Amino acid sequence: MLISCPYCGPRDLSEFTYQGDGNRTRPDPASTDQQAWNAYVYDRVNTAGDHHEIWQHSGGCRAHLMVTRNTLTHKVSAVAFARDAGHRKSDRHRMSGGAA
Repeated sequence: MLISCPYCGPRDLSEFTYQGDGNRTRPDPASTDQQAWNAYVYDRVNTAGDHHEIWQHSGGCRAHLMVTRNTLTHKVSAVAFARDAGHRKSDRHRMSGGAA
């Protein structure tokens, strides 16, 4: 599997470290809502198809990336810096009045 790093170009999977699901929203760190934290830590969706994931280019530039990968074929269809993907998500959140 190849991941195309925006800085370094196409690289083999062995240069990257999986960092987790890119679809989940972390609860407010000051929150004491135990159900929200339990859901964040333990609940997982087993997606069949395109899925957003966070990867780090640990064997290269060390950038954190938002990768869209098909879980059935492992084809990578999009790669962006995780920091930019996060900004777009919060912009959508603000523009829609709070519902992302």
